[in-house]
Amino acid sequence: MEDCRGPYGATGFLPQPNPSGSNTCYSEPSSHSFRGYINREINAFLWISLISVTFLLLRKLGKLFELWYKGGSIPGPSSPSFYGDSKLISQLKSSETFTDLLSRLHERYGPVIKLWLGPTQLLVSIKDVKLIKQMLVKAKDKLPLTERAFCLAFGRLSLFVSSFEKVQTERDFLAVELNSQLLQSSNMISKQVIDRVMERIHNIAVSGALDCQMVSQQMAFTILGATFFGDTFLTWPKATACEETFIMIAKEAYLWASHSITPFWKTAFWRYRALCKKLKCLTQDIIQQCMQKDSSHHIAREEPCANIMGLMFHGCQTTAVLIGDIIARLVTHPELQDKIYSEITLVRNGLQQQQDKQDVQDMLFLLATVYESARLLSAGQLLQRCSLKNAGLTLPAGAILVVPLQLVQKDEFNWGGDATQFNPDRFLSVAEKGSDLVQMTSFKGFAEELVYPACNSYVLNDPTENAAFLPFGSGVRACVGQKFVILKVATLIASLLEQYEIRLQPGPLNDSKSMNNGVFQLLPSPNIVFSRRKS
Repeated sequence: MEDCRGPYGATGFLPQPNPSGSNTCYSEPSSHSFRGYINREINAFLWISLISVTFLLLRKLGKLFELWYKGGSIPGPSSPSFYGDSKLISQLKSSETFTDLLSRLHERYGPVIKLWLGPTQLLVSIKDVKLIKQMLVKAKDKLPLTERAFCLAFGRLSLFVSSFEKVQTERDFLAVELNSQLLQSSNMISKQVIDRVMERIHNIAVSGALDCQMVSQQMAFTILGATFFGDTFLTWPKATACEETFIMIAKEAYLWASHSITPFWKTAFWRYRALCKKLKCLTQDIIQQCMQKDSSHHIAREEPCANIMGLMFHGCQTTAVLIGDIIARLVTHPELQDKIYSEITLVRNGLQQQQDKQDVQDMLFLLATVYESARLLSAGQLLQRCSLKNAGLTLPAGAILVVPLQLVQKDEFNWGGDATQFNPDRFLSVAEKGSDLVQMTSFKGFAEELVYPACNSYVLNDPTENAAFLPFGSGVRACVGQKFVILKVATLIASLLEQYEIRLQPGPLNDSKSMNNGVFQLLPSPNIVFSRRKS
């Protein structure tokens, strides 16, 4: 039976009327019919594709207009061009940082300001503590750059991803594991770990001066390695090679991740990838040895290799910075070191513990010193999250939310008139008989008044009660290892100061003077000397 419909038109699937207007059936040879069928299918596919692409582009264009419209209602400098405020950023002086630019903008426009980084990139900086708390409670996702940097260096991993939903289970497991390790070890670092740290430091000292930054990296790497892999790590012959590889990768990780298109054509990129492959082989080697000799470490047994590499990478960077800052303060201001050592001695004599253990939770001034160092020395300039909507603050989807940590954690409104000064006693309170707790304002008389902590009236304040304390983040994406790092670093410092006195290496580069009223000027990375204390 012949098909009496007209031929198909340009739309492919809509029949056209017979051009003659008669009732005569339109027919073609069978080969032409098959060819027409193919043409109709191709035309239909092209039309569907065109409609889909147009819909996606219109949707994206709508979001872009929404970004421009809502972004215009946020205080901040008007964008001088279509390409945003890049000229404003490029005009920064060599001595200025991006935080300095945000500081000037906040002073001029208020606690919430905008900055256009490009036609499709809106940065919103928040300095108001109440809004920061709301944001960090509800903002669950991180920016993709961190995930891209970790995946490029260590492969596919399930811990350092942008989406909170994908990472929540891993975070919960890690938090439980770290807390259980603290309970099992009573917040202590074994004498074997301290001996290993000092052995590596002495090996470095033989070849030259001890740089504070280098020493802190050694300490952080040894502590985390012993945490993940136990005593097996302390005798692992490839530990030094692993640490050196970590350091080299850290210098380039975010550089290669910042490329929108991975530069496969560059030789330097493949050298970087070779370092990543070497680190993976080293990590697999220590995991295998740890499982053979000691199966009690659940992190090494249950976490994927990429996650362990990411944890070591991120943990070493942040922990080393904190350790280095504390040591620099101890050596440039010996009175601070003496006060902490006095507290360590009193606690040890009062508790009569075993020789290789310390109960740092009774060393209140030491813990306050760690908190204060963390406050003044944030792990990064900006705390970054993806945009959200909540009460009192409406932001367009796609905006980059940042918290300028240095501004918030040194703000006099949040921390008092001495916000820029190093004062550990801001985290200590003293309770007089018949009165409420009174926060201490100076640590000058602390050593003279110090007695056995179980009998005194000093109380260590919880730093997280102040919403402006953000060195470890806050909210659902806060660092799961915050308590672990604080106690481990405090225990390390206590163990070192019990056995060694840390001083500046004599020389013109290390000449410094203490400032009055607890204002501490730090050297960038002073050369130091460890002197064993007389028993």
